[in-house]
Amino acid sequence: MLSAMRLDKFVCKSTELTKSEATQLINVGEVRVNGEVIINEATQVHENNKITLNGERLKARSFRYILMHKPADTICSNIDEVYPSLFNHIDVDKISELHIAGRLDADTTGLVLVTDDGRWSFNITTPTKQCEKVYRVGLYRPIADDVAFKFRNGVKLQGEQKLTLPATLEVISPKEVLLTITEGKFHQVKRMFAAVGNRVVSLHREKVGKISLDVDVGQWRYLSADEVQSFFN
Repeated sequence: MLSAMRLDKFVCKSTELTKSEATQLINVGEVRVNGEVIINEATQVHENNKITLNGERLKARSFRYILMHKPADTICSNIDEVYPSLFNHIDVDKISELHIAGRLDADTTGLVLVTDDGRWSFNITTPTKQCEKVYRVGLYRPIADDVAFKFRNGVKLQGEQKLTLPATLEVISPKEVLLTITEGKFHQVKRMFAAVGNRVVSLHREKVGKISLDVDVGQWRYLSADEVQSFFN
């Protein structure tokens, strides 16, 4: 499958130019795509296109795919805010080009996937792709007997019109469960349990798709080619 991206992003990914510098060069006609001058920086291009800058052919750097074990009290943001960014734990070049495929709350721990490939992250975060995410949930009250049935059939979250998509609940102990969902609404897991009269006291993501968490807290690694491809199948 061919990767597509905006022309300005391709130029940045092929050079050391900033986005504003790349846009300026595109706008004045210095960039050609398959021999044609393109002045719209938002034009979608593909990796097999011949893209030149001042006559020199550009080749984009390879996409990066990273798994990380997010610590508590960090945020899924490229910059520090009230809490520090989890990117402080990742030591790679051009870290500003990376984004998170499926964010976690500051107090939630566990598996986070990081990439600079927007098409790949779309397959993870879009509900229609049915990518499963597994969470280990600690509860304030013992789980009620009918919750698995309710989650399987969808529950109505506060402020939402539609029911949640079918979710699977596995009871580990009265106050600990595994929840598998395929969407990622704002604070969804916490709101689902609130909808059935319970409260989440701890939340940890163990698995996304076929990939399970296998590094220590604060550690990261690159995904294998097979792991990356599993989200394109």
